[in-house]
Amino acid sequence: MLEFSQHCPVLMTITLLVGAALTPIVSRFRKKLSFLWAMFISLLSFFFCSCATWRLYSEGPISYWLSGWEPPYGIEVRFDYVSTITFLMTGLGVLIIFYSRKYIEHEINEDKFSLYYTLVLLLLCGMVGFSVTGDMFNLYVFLEILSLSGYALIAITEEKLNAMASFKYLVMGAISSLSILAGIALLYNVTGTLNMADMALRLQQFPPILTSYVALVLFVVGFSVKAAMFPVHIWLPDAHALAPSPVSALLSGLVIKVGIVGMIRILYTVYRLGGNINFIPVTNFMGWLAAITILIGAFFAFFQDDIKMIFAYSSISNIGYIVMGISLVSFTQPEKGYLGMVGGLIHIFNHAIIKSTLFLCAGALIYKTGFRKLSDLRGMGKKMPITCGALTIASISIAGIPPTSGFICKWYIILGAIEFGKWYFAAALLIGTLLVFAYYIKIVNAIFFREPNEPITKVDEAPMSMLIPIVLLAIGCLVLGVFAYLPLAVIRPAAATILGLPSTYIPGG
Repeated sequence: MLEFSQHCPVLMTITLLVGAALTPIVSRFRKKLSFLWAMFISLLSFFFCSCATWRLYSEGPISYWLSGWEPPYGIEVRFDYVSTITFLMTGLGVLIIFYSRKYIEHEINEDKFSLYYTLVLLLLCGMVGFSVTGDMFNLYVFLEILSLSGYALIAITEEKLNAMASFKYLVMGAISSLSILAGIALLYNVTGTLNMADMALRLQQFPPILTSYVALVLFVVGFSVKAAMFPVHIWLPDAHALAPSPVSALLSGLVIKVGIVGMIRILYTVYRLGGNINFIPVTNFMGWLAAITILIGAFFAFFQDDIKMIFAYSSISNIGYIVMGISLVSFTQPEKGYLGMVGGLIHIFNHAIIKSTLFLCAGALIYKTGFRKLSDLRGMGKKMPITCGALTIASISIAGIPPTSGFICKWYIILGAIEFGKWYFAAALLIGTLLVFAYYIKIVNAIFFREPNEPITKVDEAPMSMLIPIVLLAIGCLVLGVFAYLPLAVIRPAAATILGLPSTYIPGG
């Protein structure tokens, strides 16, 4: 079993890539076979990811050398604690594909079914490959795979507004990609290698030079665009709001987290291990941008009437929470950054589940009513109690109200900010949380306690294929809050190793 699990990080990526390539062939026999094929491929990839995760927590990180060539000459696939995000990616991928069966029949033409599932599998492949590669150039390649498939998924309905949203995303994505590629080129020029671990070792051998700092800034700018940080967030609201709801769940729950994973890889694998390059001024600046992002996203969400636009702006705000957590770090006292890092990492997982629940609930409401505006969805809690109940649970969770999963991450980030003496960051987080609470209460009030604009007679609950993922995710919002020690057991070793501490590190222990 141990020998088999050694190959799993490669197998889960190859499975998704090959599965995507074969989807058009499978669909030639029958259009709707593409759904069953995509489910099979996503489940198989989830199985490989589960095996790799089990191996990680029982034996330690997995390092796999493609074709047996030892790094830095060969390409390394590395499954470490940061890579456990692939467990979330593949797991949510299974649920979102299952949800898609009925939804896309309503949203796109039958002749595009195979294209849709091909692009979803490619998107998952790009995210998984990005999270497990130890090679800088392959990091860029997988980033482009997921970006291109994301652009196409937003525009798949062929609506003009979708095409414009996709084009805006493409333009900003091109700026991001060029920035990241330039950063890779500069670091390669300094170190002569593309392997991340080897690059960090070689950076130790040279005194800090301007090129290394310019590369760092380029990386932060590029990944900030992918993560939709202020002020480079302008592509996100339209892209997430106008995309088909399963795609919105993927984009908001998972894709924007790739930008965060990229920041962590560069800051804490390459530059922290690089030792003599002080990146703290950059993380301090990121913390300020994160505080502004929290407030800007929450402020604009409060004034929206389109339910998916509310969730889209909310994603911007929540990315601010995550970046604030991972930016609370000291170059000389890494243990001081532990609480904030735990909060940021756990919010990556919790936000993905919460926001997927919200967008899938919104998709179910739109599927049954045809309405997107909150003013048109009044009273739907009586007609679709399961969907609206799940939406309420997710709303309470995203507002950070205990005992839901959204509370624990904000608590840790606030503790981290206080430990650093940055009370103003904690204040920004609390103000943002109050705004979040206000606009999600507005949603719950409209769907449960307001009378509909006109009598609703033909609307009933969403199909079972849509309800099952919604209910499972809503249960996850509760379970991960009530039993918070479960996600913390996974996150704490990751936070410690990112900061260069022993994986068993416990504050005060």
